[in-house]
Amino acid sequence: MRFAHRRRLVVAIVGSGVALILVAIIGVYGLLRGPAQVSQSERPVPAASVLPTPMTRSQAGQPQQVLVTSTPELFARSVARSLFTWDTRDPGGLSSWVQKLVDVADADEAAAVAADVRGYLPGGESWKQLSAYGTRQWLELESVSVPAVWSTAQAQATAGQIPPGASAFTVVGTRHRVGTWDTEVVRTERRVTFTIFIACPDQKPCSLLRISQLDRPLE
Repeated sequence: MRFAHRRRLVVAIVGSGVALILVAIIGVYGLLRGPAQVSQSERPVPAASVLPTPMTRSQAGQPQQVLVTSTPELFARSVARSLFTWDTRDPGGLSSWVQKLVDVADADEAAAVAADVRGYLPGGESWKQLSAYGTRQWLELESVSVPAVWSTAQAQATAGQIPPGASAFTVVGTRHRVGTWDTEVVRTERRVTFTIFIACPDQKPCSLLRISQLDRPLE
């Protein structure tokens, strides 16, 4: 029975994040995504790296605001971390983790950004299942860089296709998930890559425009 419970937890942690939505980046930005990238399969972390006794619900992580800044890369890094950081033990529920990113979205793109973000988060039923294990997630950044095709897109765009101060940053990192059954900690990790589109016009605070489909970044 203990093995069955542990296996159920691993399946819940691995399986709940695979539902993705198709994000159209072409329209207003005049861009085409590159071909789909083969993502690295998610893997459990070896037993030697099992964490200490997990935090209690009273110590649960809470949604933190995305950094308010006019520096594009700093903003992109903050968005990336915020996108992958959540804790099912937080009483605010799934919507509170979506809202922190919608709050920094460009006003005209807020609805689209909300859809993009939900494509990265577990669905409602998966969230409930993961909550039973106190599952939490975060991102370890490896690199944040401007994709090579971005300068070409800017040069070829017609007036109005790309918003003033727009930038694109492709993020590479490792997604970590941790959950517990009884007193046993189970952890998985998965390499991820995606592209964030932002706008930082005239030294004003940056805003979030769109987020590419997971593992289908601009190259």
